[in-house]
Amino acid sequence: MKAVILAAGEGTRMRPLTASKPKVMLPIANKPMIEHTISEAVDAGILEFVIITGYCEESIMDYFGDGSDLNINIEYVHQEEQLGTANAIAYAKGHVDGKFIVLNGDMLVRSEHIKRLQSRENDAIITVKEVENPSSFGVIETKEDRVIRIIEKPQLPPSNLVNAGIYLFDEVIFDFIERTELSSRGELEITDSLQMMVDEGYNVGYQLLDSEWLDVGRPWDMLEANKILLENIDAKHEGTIEPYATLNGNIHVGKGSIVRNGAYITGPAIIGENCDIGPNCFIRASTTIGNDVHIGNAVEVKNCVIMDGTKIGHLSYLGDSVIGEKCNFGAGTKVANLRHDGRNIRCPVKGEMVDSGRRKLGVIMGDDVHTGINTSINVGTVMEAGTYTHPGEVVKGLRKTN
Repeated sequence: MKAVILAAGEGTRMRPLTASKPKVMLPIANKPMIEHTISEAVDAGILEFVIITGYCEESIMDYFGDGSDLNINIEYVHQEEQLGTANAIAYAKGHVDGKFIVLNGDMLVRSEHIKRLQSRENDAIITVKEVENPSSFGVIETKEDRVIRIIEKPQLPPSNLVNAGIYLFDEVIFDFIERTELSSRGELEITDSLQMMVDEGYNVGYQLLDSEWLDVGRPWDMLEANKILLENIDAKHEGTIEPYATLNGNIHVGKGSIVRNGAYITGPAIIGENCDIGPNCFIRASTTIGNDVHIGNAVEVKNCVIMDGTKIGHLSYLGDSVIGEKCNFGAGTKVANLRHDGRNIRCPVKGEMVDSGRRKLGVIMGDDVHTGINTSINVGTVMEAGTYTHPGEVVKGLRKTN
């Protein structure tokens, strides 16, 4: 059985992190999130993949190639224009035979669930997840083991089962996609295709997802996904650990990296390759540090994703933040991550202030951002790629390109 992975979108809600790469290539636990999806599918026995690509597709192709390095086969299909999930799945026609799995490249799903999907014999299977507030999702109404109705964001949900965006299809789905009309959002919705199947008597079932599921839709979701994945890592020290450095817990130190005297690191945490850590710094749990990163003297980092090539200058503090590639923190840069009133932190997304649902959230920083010495960055700040600050500046809200 083949897996079709949807990876064509930019991920506009993830800006500025997606300014130069698609969302599925953003790193979580030091691997692109789509690689975690592929790894789980491989563990479930799938070795043939069709990846639907579009925005910045070269970064996906350059990273995975034909899949031979992972002992799998990858075929790429370019989606000309992103017109909804049904439109994306339609591009797999002619590239799959019989039944196939559909996965999103920006979701965390475990191999056990994929195995259960493969064993089903229905014409289609929708993965469903039980949630407390189903009115914010596409809700599935069921009768015995069949789906009878799919309702988008109902005010009075008929169940607490929501569509998790993971499917098993037979090739007959392509016939229904061809008959699907544009929705009010101007997209071809796979749920509309599935509802037609239900209405015409096809056997559309559902599979309850009882393992971890996380849709990485906004930048701060990366922090939660990173925390979940780090819980499963083992301690591995491939670099140099100086005698008076302290590593406490499961910590992976990559090749060519050095952890200098006085550094104190609590796991779980990952430090990539060719990094320079310390001396006398504090790296706290649930932090992922990419390759070629420098963490200077007297720096504290807590619960962060820091991408390749970034430098955190001495006497800086960084907490609950996502930092892009090749950023440079001037000495004494401080990032606030907690409101004094304890309320949830709001963050700008696509021009609107959005409740992150988090009490602690620092900065979302695009690639190649530079801060002057003693910069102060307020909670929930977003800094676009290529921006900079002056010495002693206070930054909040959205910092656009200078």
